[in-house]
Amino acid sequence: QVQLVESGGGLVQAGESLRLSCAASGIIFSIATMDWYRQAPGKQRELVATITSGSRTIYADSVKGRFSISRDNAKNTVYLQINSLKPEDTAVYYCKMSHPFSGNYWGQGTQVTVSS
Repeated sequence: QVQLVESGGGLVQAGESLRLSCAASGIIFSIATMDWYRQAPGKQRELVATITSGSRTIYADSVKGRFSISRDNAKNTVYLQINSLKPEDTAVYYCKMSHPFSGNYWGQGTQVTVSS
């Protein structure tokens, strides 16, 4: 049974930083592409960062320079470092796995709330 479990969200002040984690189990993690998405209230879910199995990273223009995605294959975990948080970063953040043999999986999400 494949599971993705996000953690690290919370209520923070604008300008602070957070590191989100997404731990995978039940599947070979190292060959998967991992994405972080976010969904703000009343808005569509948007892709913010991707890391491939070869650790190539891609970012949405709206988060370049503040967000950093990384992975630790030994821990089956992908991270999203968010710096200089803004109120508009408030959203539920989800990780998604795109596995070459097993398809796509989503985590349950972690709430990030940024107060001004």
